[in-house]
Amino acid sequence: MSQRSERRGIHVDQSELLCKKGCGYYGNAAWQGLCSKCWREEYQKARQRQIQEDWALAEKLQREEEAAYVSSHGSSQTQPPQSHSQQSLATFSKFEEKKTNEKTRKVTTVKKFFSPSSRTAPKKESHEGKTPSPSITRQSSIETDRVSQDFVEFLKTLQKPGREIHKQSRGFIESMGNKKDLGAEELSECVQDFYQGMSDRLLNHYKGSSEKVDRIMDQVEKYIMTRLYKSVFCPETSDDEKKDLVTQHRIRALHWVTIQMLCVPVDEEIPEVSDSVVKAITDIIEMDSKRVPRDKLACITSCSKHIFNAIRVTKNEPASADDFLPTLIYIVLKANPPRLQSNIQYITRFCNPSRLMTGEDGYYFTNLCCAIAFIEKLDGQSLNLSPEDFERYMSGQASPRRQDDTAVWPQSGTCVNPALSQIHHNLKLLSSLEKRQQQVIEGAQNLQTELAEWQDSVAREVQEILERYPLEIKPRASAIDAENVENDRLPPPLQPQVFAG
Repeated sequence: MSQRSERRGIHVDQSELLCKKGCGYYGNAAWQGLCSKCWREEYQKARQRQIQEDWALAEKLQREEEAAYVSSHGSSQTQPPQSHSQQSLATFSKFEEKKTNEKTRKVTTVKKFFSPSSRTAPKKESHEGKTPSPSITRQSSIETDRVSQDFVEFLKTLQKPGREIHKQSRGFIESMGNKKDLGAEELSECVQDFYQGMSDRLLNHYKGSSEKVDRIMDQVEKYIMTRLYKSVFCPETSDDEKKDLVTQHRIRALHWVTIQMLCVPVDEEIPEVSDSVVKAITDIIEMDSKRVPRDKLACITSCSKHIFNAIRVTKNEPASADDFLPTLIYIVLKANPPRLQSNIQYITRFCNPSRLMTGEDGYYFTNLCCAIAFIEKLDGQSLNLSPEDFERYMSGQASPRRQDDTAVWPQSGTCVNPALSQIHHNLKLLSSLEKRQQQVIEGAQNLQTELAEWQDSVAREVQEILERYPLEIKPRASAIDAENVENDRLPPPLQPQVFAG
C-alpha cells in the first residue's frame, strides 16, 4: 500500500472534472471535456460556420453551372442537335457528381468532429434481432400509460399553463416520430432545443421561480423520454451497441484485478461494508432498467452514496474523493453493468443539461465517466505490475489468485471479499487433503511391497527347513492287542445291572 502514490491513473484532480472552458460546471468526455452549455455554444458556432460554407459552396456551384451552361450553349451552335443533347447531358452529369461529392465532404467535416459516431455506423438491415417480446412490449406500454396519466394529473394543478405544456409536449413527440432517420447527435439537439425553449417560457411565466420550473421540467423530461425511449436509446445510426460489447469484453478480461491492486479502502469482511458493496453493484446494474435519464442518474447517485458509506465504515472517518474513484472503478469491474456505454450516451444526450453541470448528480456522473475511461486505458503501470505480468494476466496464461503470495491472498483482517477468503480457505484444505492422500497411497504401495517380500522370505525359509530336515514316513503302528490271538476266550465286558431294593 505504500506504493499508492506511485500508481498512475487512479488519482484524478477535481479540477480535471470541470469544464475546460473554466466556466465552473462539470465537463464530460462525450462533449470534448466541455459542459453542456459550452458544448452547445461551440456546436452552434460550428453549425453557423458550416451554413456559411454551404452558402459559399452553393454560390460557387451556381457560378460553375452558369459557366458550364454558357460554354455548352456556345459550342452547340456548330454541332448537330443530337450531339448537343449528348454533350449537355454529359456536362450536367459531371456537374451533379462534382456538386454531390463536394457538398458531402464539406457538410460532414464539422459534424464528424462533434459526433464521431453518429454517421459511421450503417443502419441495420433487419429489425428482427431487436424485436421485443410480447411481455416486454406489454410492460413498456403499461409504464407509458402510467407515466402519461401521472403527467396529465400533474399538469392539472397548473391549470392554464398545464394545458399549453401538454399541447407542446404532445406536438414535440409527434414531430420526433418523423425524425427517426436522424443521427444520435441530431436527435439530442432536437430534444435539448425543446428543453431550452420550454424552460425559457416557464421562467418568463413564473417570473424566475427556478425551483418550480425545475419541478415542471422534471415531469416534462419524464413524459417525453418515456414516450421516445425506444427510438432514441441506442439508435441504429450510432455505434453505441458496438461500444457496449467492447467495454463488456474489456471488463471481463480484467476479472483478475484485485481490490489491493486498485488500493480500494474497503473491508468487505465487515457486514455493513459488504452490504453497501452489494447495494452499490445492484444500483449500477439497475440503471439499465430505467427509461428516464433522471432515473438513471438517480441509480448512479445511489450507487455512489453506498460507496461513500462503505469507505466511511471501513476507515471510521469521512471518505475523500481520492478514495471514491478507485472504489467506483472496483464496483464497475465487479458489476460489469449491461449496456454501460449506451446508458452513458443516453444520459449525456437527453438529460436535462442543468443536472449534468452542477449538483451531486453531475459530480457522480462525471466520476463514472472517468472510471470508464480509466478502465479502457488500464495498463500494468496503473496496477503496479510489469508489462509482462499484465499481458500474462490479460491473456489468461496466469492469474494472481493462484499464487501463494500473501500480497495477493491476504490473511484474515485485511480488505478482501469474504467469498474469496472462503474459496482460498477451501483451496488450502483441498491442497492439504491432496498431500495426505498422496501419502496414504504411497504407504499402501509400500505395505503391498513389504507383504510380497514377507511371503517370499517365509517361502524360502520353509523350503530351507524341508531341505535340511527331510520328512520320513514310518509304517503305521498296530493296535495294542493286535498280537493277542486268544482274545476270543476273554470274558465278555461287564454290563451294568439294576437291583431292586
